[in-house]
Amino acid sequence: MMLSERQDTILGLVVEAYLETGRPVGSKAIVESAGLDWAASTVRAELAALEAGGYLSHPHTSAGRVPTELGYRRYVETLVPTLPARRTGAGEIEVSRMRREVDAAMRETTAALSHMTDLLALVVAPPLGTATIHRVEALLLQPDVVMVIAITSAGDVTKRAFTFPRQLDPGLVAWTSSYLNESLVGIEVGSRRIASKLLDPALGPRESDFIQRLLPALVDLEHEGEATLYVEGAGRLLDERRSADLPQIDQLMNALEERASVLRMMRSAIEERSVFIWIGAENPQPELRSVSVVGANYGLGHRNLGSVGVVGPTRMDYATAIASVNEAARELSRYFENVYA
Repeated sequence: MMLSERQDTILGLVVEAYLETGRPVGSKAIVESAGLDWAASTVRAELAALEAGGYLSHPHTSAGRVPTELGYRRYVETLVPTLPARRTGAGEIEVSRMRREVDAAMRETTAALSHMTDLLALVVAPPLGTATIHRVEALLLQPDVVMVIAITSAGDVTKRAFTFPRQLDPGLVAWTSSYLNESLVGIEVGSRRIASKLLDPALGPRESDFIQRLLPALVDLEHEGEATLYVEGAGRLLDERRSADLPQIDQLMNALEERASVLRMMRSAIEERSVFIWIGAENPQPELRSVSVVGANYGLGHRNLGSVGVVGPTRMDYATAIASVNEAARELSRYFENVYA
């Protein structure tokens, strides 16, 4: 069903009134609150048409209507293009001012997003394989033990110790740190180039053998971790005032405890270039089909690295949710532009 401009306006008024009050919305309330020039009879006719098209429902014997999932979908589709490019105000997320450690940035972003929207917030950190090598250190822990520490551009730190059958030359270990940094900084984690860069025919047998012994600490980095999901604000969904909007809260909370499935759901939208929204039955995760998910991806200019999102009842403040995830995604993109630089 193609909606007219008037029908879109009336649908938007019904959705916004219902989001605010949680009660069915009648034609009289729409005319009075919006100051429309249309007669109440005209509004009633359009409400009936919207109900016939599946955008509104008529609960019980009430004279008012409530939005359906299709109605919410139409509302957010008309809402997104009208939102400002950037939010401003005291609640704005400023990830670029946070500490450089990615874990701290992810946790603070998740908490801030949950606070701004009063919903459950999800942030997916980049998997280790999307990072580059930032620094490598070879440290002599004992006369025969070397610790290799690899730091990625995403802030991940891995450590691996190697024990040798003989006492090591401290000068060789110090040279190794310099050589590894000169050879590997900026190469993507998991890249085949790592091994090839360290097969330098110009090295002497002693140096080459030592480097090859340490090689597993560097080529195996891609297996050290995967994308991480951060969750904040579960208590906001358990609030008594939301009990009517979330009748299946136990099933929802059980699903959220299964981090792997929620992570897969968020990663399934990693190629989206703008805000992605799943309303009720649209959700790819069956256990979450009683709620809505609003998300956005962040990353570098040529690729997305991760995503942010909020989970809440279908009767949520979509304008705030969309603007907030957009802002969080933009700030994380700026943050990672600095981290990956």
